[in-house]
Amino acid sequence: MSEAMSSHFRPVGEPLVVDGAYRDDQHARLLQAVRDNGPWKLILAQHFASVEELIATMSGAMPEGVTPTLDMFLTPAFRGFFAEQGVCKHPELEDCFYNSDFMARTRAYWNAQYVRPEQLMFNIQGPADNLDPGHLDAVTFRGTHSRSTPIWLMNIMAKSGLFQDWLLKKAQVITWFYKGEVGGGFTYWPDGPHGQPRRIAAPMWNRGVVVQNEMMYHRGEPNGPVEMRHPEGLDLHSLIEADPDDATGWRIRTDDRVIQHIPEQEIRFLVHWGAEVYEDLDEMKKVMDHTDDLDTQRIVDIFMADLKQRGIQCDEPADPLHDQAFIMQLVDVYDIGAPSIYPPEAPSPLQAA
Repeated sequence: MSEAMSSHFRPVGEPLVVDGAYRDDQHARLLQAVRDNGPWKLILAQHFASVEELIATMSGAMPEGVTPTLDMFLTPAFRGFFAEQGVCKHPELEDCFYNSDFMARTRAYWNAQYVRPEQLMFNIQGPADNLDPGHLDAVTFRGTHSRSTPIWLMNIMAKSGLFQDWLLKKAQVITWFYKGEVGGGFTYWPDGPHGQPRRIAAPMWNRGVVVQNEMMYHRGEPNGPVEMRHPEGLDLHSLIEADPDDATGWRIRTDDRVIQHIPEQEIRFLVHWGAEVYEDLDEMKKVMDHTDDLDTQRIVDIFMADLKQRGIQCDEPADPLHDQAFIMQLVDVYDIGAPSIYPPEAPSPLQAA
């Protein structure tokens, strides 16, 4: 791995811990919205059409001789959205999304003038392994977003270092609610993927961090009793929902078959608030007025020019967003590998495998 390619993967500042990120009534409303509006799909099912796309988003590395499949990465972790594109879907959660405290913390974190809340989403899971060796959140550039550009491509763009002039400033407040006694922490690499990792360990109840997760490798840690982490019958189209027979419990089903009941004690609920940040009025206008945006063709042209300069033969793909050979060639050239140092309390899942 090139040290030069990995050197820019450092957040604008060390993650800042926020204890008591949400009031009790806010947490109750957030969780009730999840119970009332399910069922919810697996994270993998929502974001990836192939294993190549998943690997491009993660670290692009597998042990020698191992042919990856999506099933290798299948864990019972589910996701939904309370707010997207700056719009809150649930009026009862507007104070959680248009959160003046989070906005003030984000402005201070970036030393910037303007903040625009962009999304509020959640991950919910029972006991689960995390087979991710470390990843970046979707890195966004002017003209790219998750509705038009696959996450794998935006992350390869970030790893390449070719698109820094278009990088959008972003920040998140990520908050965990987890009562379980086994695992559930958060590992992050603020000094780049070859630097020393740091952890936020349990207890994880209403503990948040202000972060720039697009430029900092990180991973959630496995949680819950080992014997419950692999529900038999889990499939890419499995769903999680409130358990109708338990006022606080949850259940996972595949089609019409319930494959696991999960008590409240073992639920790990993560709330992810995200915002765009603008250093000043000029930067805000550049973003809002779309005066210097990227599009797919421009992105491909920049990659093709760089590959040519490196002396690497690459035929321009007819469908660059889904061409698996093109995806893996970009991974081969630009991937910077998985983090190389892990805390002893949370070892690499590749080493464990």
